[in-house]
Amino acid sequence: MDPLTWGRYLAVAGAYAACYEVTRYFSFSHWTLTAGLRLACLLLVPKRYWIALAIGEALPTAESAALNAHLYGTLWAALTSIPLILVCMPVVGWLRSRSTLLRDDGQINMGMVMCATLGCALLSALDNSLTLSTVVMDDGTSPSATLPIFLAWTLGAYLGALTLTPTIMALRERLAGQPKGVVTWNAVWHSHLTRDALLIVVPSLALLMFLSSQAGDGALQATRIAMALPVVLMTLRHGWHGSAIGGMLASIAMASTSFHLQDPAMIQAQTVLAFVLSTSLLFGVRVARRIAASHGVREATILPHR
Repeated sequence: MDPLTWGRYLAVAGAYAACYEVTRYFSFSHWTLTAGLRLACLLLVPKRYWIALAIGEALPTAESAALNAHLYGTLWAALTSIPLILVCMPVVGWLRSRSTLLRDDGQINMGMVMCATLGCALLSALDNSLTLSTVVMDDGTSPSATLPIFLAWTLGAYLGALTLTPTIMALRERLAGQPKGVVTWNAVWHSHLTRDALLIVVPSLALLMFLSSQAGDGALQATRIAMALPVVLMTLRHGWHGSAIGGMLASIAMASTSFHLQDPAMIQAQTVLAFVLSTSLLFGVRVARRIAASHGVREATILPHR
């Protein structure tokens, strides 16, 4: 009955609803950023606030369902109003009860994150497929989700989660590493990760985006696939933090080259990026461990001996 407790719940629900609306605005069928926001919150937010997250997601989804109920039917509207975060909660909750987000050495448990990402992507695609089967068009026909559509939805949720979730977790980890948890402009400017992202990744992706706008079909696909190369470079230099930042920028750059929905060539390129980003995140944990060990040795050599 504490008003402060209710205030926290309302704040969490309102903040999540606002962020959900922003990510949904930039999402499309095979690039679902809302999946990344959803998974990041389920992994990082305490379980006592999960009901607030569900309410925060239910508000915009219910509004959208109500506005389109006359087009697709009442049953579709009722099923669409159910937030997908409720579908993903059992998977993430089970993984969190069986494992921890951080290992004993302090490194992130990337295997758990990958399992949660894939599980939530499959469940989201399955839910969307079942919901689509309830649509009733004006002529009385009811569409069904084919295998290509199901796979596109799965890819969209999977790549959307890989675009946002690792980045949020990396920024959170770097924030925790700052003195008193406060980020200063000096710390950001002198960060090697920031410099490489701004001086290497952004210019290279901008060049590839320009080339893709001038290229034909074959060259366009080549430039899209080439956007995965900065992810590998950032992984080798900065571990999984570099994979997360580089993968987010590469995913955004690739999505900006999409000219129409359900483009098979675009889906193929996004599949390659999803594979490269997944393997880079897993391998990046080892690189991060090696970097941390080298920093420890370096600090030990410069400290005065007692």
